[in-house]
Amino acid sequence: MEQIKKGVTIVSSGSATATQVLDNHDLSKIVDTSDDWIKTRTGIIKRHICANNSLSDLASQAAQKAISNAGLTPTDIDLIILATSTPDDLFGSASQIQGSIGATKAVAFDLTAACSGFVFALITASQFIRNGVYENIVVIGADCLSRWVDWSDRTTCVLFGDGAGAVVCQASEIGDNLLGFEMCSNGKLNSALNLAYKGEVKNIGHNKQITQGGFGKITMNGREVYRFAVSKVPEVIEKALFRADLTTDKIDWLILHQANQRIIEAVAERLSIPSWKIIANLSEYGNTSAASIPLALDEAVSQGKIRHGNTIAISGFGAGLTWGAAIFKWGSFE
Repeated sequence: MEQIKKGVTIVSSGSATATQVLDNHDLSKIVDTSDDWIKTRTGIIKRHICANNSLSDLASQAAQKAISNAGLTPTDIDLIILATSTPDDLFGSASQIQGSIGATKAVAFDLTAACSGFVFALITASQFIRNGVYENIVVIGADCLSRWVDWSDRTTCVLFGDGAGAVVCQASEIGDNLLGFEMCSNGKLNSALNLAYKGEVKNIGHNKQITQGGFGKITMNGREVYRFAVSKVPEVIEKALFRADLTTDKIDWLILHQANQRIIEAVAERLSIPSWKIIANLSEYGNTSAASIPLALDEAVSQGKIRHGNTIAISGFGAGLTWGAAIFKWGSFE
């Protein structure tokens, strides 16, 4: 039987962060840095760091809040997509979340696209809805980057925090609120930001070898990432706007991946988007990778900034290198 194509609505949000807070003064006792040095170069004042929380804990909390805010129960959910680069289990953590929240009817899987993960996951979810396969989907962006930070490297350890954010996407027969999107990758720039596997060769059996090891620490070429972001992010947002048949003046709110305040301001300037339309909470949470966009989104919704019918532009960018953008209206058609 031919599936009936449906529209996508993004109807609710939820978020969760670790209770342990690490501010810039704390970091100055760990590495050679200062509050002023970190603030002026990144815009970050503090970040939330997991101690006893797992990635699945934070993601489950965010998902439960989003489901509740949508007026649904976990058994209403058909699909859970977890965007993360830091699962509790290398085989994936989405199924753990499905079990934890009691979403017994949902299929669940992980998606890895680093700091672009939430945008990519949202776009992926939309395809299942538009093709009539699923009605209610939870999209989660969550990361615990503190696990993989080199706490002796002052250029990277000051940047990252842990958190989770989620949205509920629903099918609609009235219209489609996901107005346009664009996704990009360039593996030739992979070395600019990565968390690489490192292994040692071991002999097994007769004349046979394997490589076993683990992942190292986050490494980043900050200048390269900055140049990449301020060049490619405005471009990908403009492409998404073109697909949506909109211009930048129609954007009510801009939510970028919360990597660096200078990047956020440079991108907005290139798009001629005024500062009052920018949603940023980088100072409070730092760079939470795939969690940063839904975390900022949920905070703005909770504060009453984002309202029903607002047009929102989001863009993620980061390791891979990957980048993408989506344009959507907030809320359902009801």
